[in-house]
Formats: sequence, C-alpha cells, structure tokens
Amino acid sequence: MSRIELAPEVMGDFERILDHLAQYQVEHPELRIREIIAAFDVLEYNPLIGRPAHNGKRELVIGRRSHGYLALYRYVAEIDTIFILAVRSQREAGYAPVPEGR
Repeated sequence: MSRIELAPEVMGDFERILDHLAQYQVEHPELRIREIIAAFDVLEYNPLIGRPAHNGKRELVIGRRSHGYLALYRYVAEIDTIFILAVRSQREAGYAPVPEGR
C-alpha cells in the first residue's frame, strides 16, 4: 500500500475551491472537499491509475461536470509514495463540456 502526501500548496487549492463554492452558495461545500480527499484513496493500491501528464506526473480525474476535479500527482516508486501536488476543478483546468452530439 502506497503512502499519500499532500504538498502544502494543496491547502491553498482547497481554500480556493471552498471560496468558489461559497460564492455560488453550494450547500455543504465541506463535503465536496471530503469527496476529493476520499478519491485519493484509490491511489494507495493503484498509484498509476491516473492518466499521464507532463514531466512524469499523472492526473487523477475525480467526479465530473460541476463536481469534476483533477488532482495532479507524482508517484515515486522507490519510496512507494504519492505526492499530491495540486487540485483543480476540471473547468478551471481548461476542460469545457463537450456539446451534445459530439
């Protein structure tokens, strides 16, 4: 079982996400953060499940649409540790909904 560590910058990402959710008056925004953190658990047993990103990093897709987030991480096999580097909403990361029919 791999170990998971959050980079200090991830706390800032969570604060930004909470601010955004508060701006749009989303009920129970703390649950959204808990869902994101719970999604990290899959990495303990499947550290390479995320899609490849640049410079040896990977992206874990969490949820979808308005509940969609991406966690950028790096897996270091030598120490069997996953470092969560950043969390962004899919829309913030440049993902836009695909028009119907495509």
